[in-house]
Amino acid sequence: MGEDRTAAFGSYDVRGRIPDELNEEIVYDIGRAYVKLVEPPGPVAVGHDVRLSSPAMSTALIDGLTDAGADAIDIGLVGTEVVYFASAQQGMGGGIMVTASHNPADYNGLKFVRADAVPISGDSGLRDMERMVGDRDVESAPRKGSARSDDMNEAYVESVLGFVEPDELEPLEVVVNAGNGCAGPFLDMIAEHLPLRFTRIDHEPDGTFPHGVPNPLEPDNRDRTADAVREVGADLGIAWDGDFDRCFFFDEDADFIEGYYLVGLLAQRMLQDAPGARIIHDPRLTWNTIEIVREAGGTPVQSKTGHAFIKERMRAEDAVYGGEMSAHHYFRDFYYADSGMIPWLLVAEILTRAQRPISSLVAEREERFPCSGELNIQLASREAQKAAIARVREHYERLGGRVDTTDGVSISFERWRFNLRKSNTQPVLRLNVETRGDAELLAEKTREVLDLAGE
Repeated sequence: MGEDRTAAFGSYDVRGRIPDELNEEIVYDIGRAYVKLVEPPGPVAVGHDVRLSSPAMSTALIDGLTDAGADAIDIGLVGTEVVYFASAQQGMGGGIMVTASHNPADYNGLKFVRADAVPISGDSGLRDMERMVGDRDVESAPRKGSARSDDMNEAYVESVLGFVEPDELEPLEVVVNAGNGCAGPFLDMIAEHLPLRFTRIDHEPDGTFPHGVPNPLEPDNRDRTADAVREVGADLGIAWDGDFDRCFFFDEDADFIEGYYLVGLLAQRMLQDAPGARIIHDPRLTWNTIEIVREAGGTPVQSKTGHAFIKERMRAEDAVYGGEMSAHHYFRDFYYADSGMIPWLLVAEILTRAQRPISSLVAEREERFPCSGELNIQLASREAQKAAIARVREHYERLGGRVDTTDGVSISFERWRFNLRKSNTQPVLRLNVETRGDAELLAEKTREVLDLAGE
């Protein structure tokens, strides 16, 4: 029984199929466990995404929090970053978002933070919560907490708009695709303050996801945005995942932009306001980011992949910005949290200042450091994955490659490098390869590592 009740617990959050892996009864118990673990010093902000199961899950969660003695504030239909924002406001005790992000429609989940948007993951309390839920060892509280609803949207919008000077932006033509997730209403609130001209597609929140669950990392999910960019003749296309903590970009030719190159653009922009600051990056693809950061006078700092690791390192280094190629972008002045709204505002500002199309800004970096994009290697078991990583490491270490084990294994040579790591969410290995300006070498080495890892 205990095993079934904790099947949805993962490395960073809770995510499972409704109702066998996650249901209202389990979510209620998770709410009680959160209170026992965190002992929140103030109210806990609870938000939820657009999934059909989310309102009921949110209600069960609030019941669990209040029955365990905590106060709760229901902030309604929001993106994950709005919960992060709410948790960091004065007097708040933490935050929980009901979402399964880009998982299939019959899934749901929970993301947890303490006060000040400090994440709770496997290394910082999630395993303890899992044990509490499995053992049902949370005692009744001496007093029942209170619950009320509140709207923090206006304050959140003011916060993200503070990253740019709205009146200075060019009136760019921008296609935006919310994927029928949570982003639409928040885009509208932000758009009121901007001179940009928006073409909205799949804009209304709809938990049936009539065009599929929004996840623009999947190539099949990019066509609607790309087609709209072409039709409108837009300067920029933007698409979000379901809880809009990630945003994805298309250039004026409707080509998808690899997230890796956005990290360099945003790092450069953030260093303009914070000369000499530290920038956090993950180990998967690094050369472009490191070069840009150093040229801009900053200090690049490598961190293990994953939001909890990036945020922890950002706080330790007081880094102004952190970026992952998977489209997670973190900002010191947004409580070291990730945002899917701040990046596109900054990109609009970058384009205004550069007076050049985004394709030309990115093309320079793509030519200098071409990359494979993230490739998945399907292997049947964790043992097979471990063996593949060991086999690849031994082969290239023998050839004189420089080894780094910050996350999986990264091996660098003079003209090319790669990172091979286990996924935290799927039974696959993830491979990323890059070179110094050599597209032919990239294709050759990508195939070589894939063949070796897949034996």
